[in-house]
Amino acid sequence: MVLVGDATGILIPELPRARVGAERLRGLRLLHTHLSMDGLSKEDLTDLLFLRLDAVIALNVSPEGAPVQWQSAHLLPSGVGPPYSLSKLTPWDHTEAHFTVTAEGIETELARRNEASRETSGETGAPRALLVSVNSCPQAAQENNLNELAELALTAGLQVVGRMAQRVPQINPRSILGKGKLTELEVLALQEHADMLVFDGELSPAQLHNLADITERKVIDRTQLILDIFAQHAVSRVGKLQVELAQLRYTQPRLAGKNRAMDRLMGGIGGRGPGETKLETDRRRSRERITRIRKELERIRRQRAFTRARRSRALIPLAALVGYTNAGKSTLLNTLTRSHILAQNKLFATLDTTTRRLPRGNGLSTEREIIVADTVGFIRDLPEELKVAFHATLEELEAADMLLHVADASHPDLAQQITAVESILSEMGIDQKPRLLVLNKWDRLDQTARAELAAAFPIDDFSRALPVCATTGEGLKNLLGRIEQTLLA
Repeated sequence: MVLVGDATGILIPELPRARVGAERLRGLRLLHTHLSMDGLSKEDLTDLLFLRLDAVIALNVSPEGAPVQWQSAHLLPSGVGPPYSLSKLTPWDHTEAHFTVTAEGIETELARRNEASRETSGETGAPRALLVSVNSCPQAAQENNLNELAELALTAGLQVVGRMAQRVPQINPRSILGKGKLTELEVLALQEHADMLVFDGELSPAQLHNLADITERKVIDRTQLILDIFAQHAVSRVGKLQVELAQLRYTQPRLAGKNRAMDRLMGGIGGRGPGETKLETDRRRSRERITRIRKELERIRRQRAFTRARRSRALIPLAALVGYTNAGKSTLLNTLTRSHILAQNKLFATLDTTTRRLPRGNGLSTEREIIVADTVGFIRDLPEELKVAFHATLEELEAADMLLHVADASHPDLAQQITAVESILSEMGIDQKPRLLVLNKWDRLDQTARAELAAAFPIDDFSRALPVCATTGEGLKNLLGRIEQTLLA
């Protein structure tokens, strides 16, 4: 392959991807001329890194065009020191070099180190992910966000092998990171044998496209990660429909043509006319599917509205559990109602709304029935696609007579999680409903931490918050008393 550039540089076209992989090099060497005596530049080494070339060689030439000296570089599989080996400038006629043998040796070492890292971590085929945070938040907030992103990644079945955080006054609209930081990220990904990059926050279609062009690794954002978790955990038909709707709404503006040969497939009569491009066809089918799902969800919403109206006519009050994901809502519902719904120590383990009756005599002083509903957990910066798609589920909150805001009292970001949930309730217009803050997992706190929370919330008079432990039953009698006092007064 011969490329012709100018005095400022050359343009490398899109290269074949046949040999792309964590243990493979590209199978190509880049040899190009330099019109100066500087040797390999930083841009050359960046191309070597991002394109995973077998080697890059610069041949310096004189103003007359005569060869003078050359210099080469190749990648290093070691995770210590620079990611490449740079040779000395050598006279042009001293050409003893064994590029094929070197490339084969690098691939063998990459494969060995990759296998060793998998055995050491006990990993069984899960994709290896690097977490990336780029925003203007303080460092402590970035670390907390990355910790939550790591929990999401583990729930999705990824293995987190590293993280990178960068504070910037303004996000790069093209690729979110500058070229220098992207190079640093690629070095880290190479050293940790990462298969994908997971960005905290939502990437624009342009950023996603540009990052995919720059790096050979799979690039996803936080919204994609959450959608993937929802797709894994959706069990009921309505849950699957809502997840599919959210995925279609997310992917529609990110659809891009992959193969020009697939364009203009659907011509007019007899195949005449330009027809539709493959991209236009994909978008049309996506819109049609979205319309069908919305109609189906609307039918389900009407059925649920009928059920709620019948319950309302029977004067059966409803208390809905809301809160941050993994705060213990499902465990609390099981303990209160003696049920056995799924409750796991994972983010978004429960997606579908579950309603159960409080058993008579279970700490209640009345024989009247009370319904308790468990809803999908919230999370900070809840993607808009999920808010829209899960409207049928969240309507249960609008019909509730009382909200029980369940919070993980042992979580280091308790205050931020409470604020995130209150913000979502306010957006939904249901923040005026009677609600009680339930500080779950109280047994995990020492006396100092309990005293601090008691100072933050007037726990003693139970006017704003109640400490409970859903697993041991501690504080549940007081909780049932408050539910009864609010709903049956």
